[in-house]
Amino acid sequence: MESAKSNDTPKEAIFRLFDDKPPSGLSFLDFPEKPLPPPPPCLEFLPSEVSADVKCSMEPVNVAGITLLKGRVSTEEVFALSNSDLVPGKYEGGLKLWEGSLDLIAALSSEMQNGRLSFTGKRVLELGCGHGLPGIFACQKAAAAVHFQDFNAEVLRCLTIPNVTANIKENPQYLSADVKEGGISTESETRFFSGDWGEVHSILDQAAGYDVILMAETVYSISALPNLYKLIKKCLSSPHGVVYMAAKKYYFGVGGGSRRFLSLVEKDGILASSLVAEVADGSSNVREVWRLQLNEFTVQSSA
Repeated sequence: MESAKSNDTPKEAIFRLFDDKPPSGLSFLDFPEKPLPPPPPCLEFLPSEVSADVKCSMEPVNVAGITLLKGRVSTEEVFALSNSDLVPGKYEGGLKLWEGSLDLIAALSSEMQNGRLSFTGKRVLELGCGHGLPGIFACQKAAAAVHFQDFNAEVLRCLTIPNVTANIKENPQYLSADVKEGGISTESETRFFSGDWGEVHSILDQAAGYDVILMAETVYSISALPNLYKLIKKCLSSPHGVVYMAAKKYYFGVGGGSRRFLSLVEKDGILASSLVAEVADGSSNVREVWRLQLNEFTVQSSA
């Protein structure tokens, strides 16, 4: 499996999930058959359970005219991995800032400006959160609750929780107008869950449902797509829940991508998809942001 390429700037590092090199044509190279280790246990962490052993330094990142704070921690210090951005089944890349998360924030901001999305009073779930910047954006836009999920507990304790704390407590200048005017509490309920998509529903607050589900760069692994899709259907509120997904059109060498995931969605027929944004900057393959929601037939059938 190819490791991720990085493009460092003085203030931030944005990572592209997998190289743009075409598949080798050798199946044993393109799709490794090595069995994955058992998934980690599903756990919930309190904001106070931040790691005291790993240093997390904060730096600003700018996207869509918004400044957020993002942490930087050492993958070697947390996972004893010096040169790996992704080790399937062990470390799923949550300590890196993937470019799709910034694409997602820009798309969400545009959707809000166009009146197609509001976070005010909504329940939000960010899957595969890593840094958690899209979820943090939702917090700043008056979401009632934002729940963060990542495969690795270490990512939540060493990075996500410090990021949420730094942005919500120390970077309030981009709170929504409603919040600034005092009509809505500035404190979103934030909760943090670790575990595999096939099992984490057991500890998520799925009974209440989530109005908005956010995910960036989560569809790179073909083997994980069915569990991801099942989790979304279990957690999405009906009839007005919506999913925003940022991803590359294809992840060469591993077979995943937005189109592979959308083919699964289309075959199932429960959700309808629409393209929100396309990013083709010449530095990597085409990136996309999609909106998924229950189709009209599904809504009418459940009424």
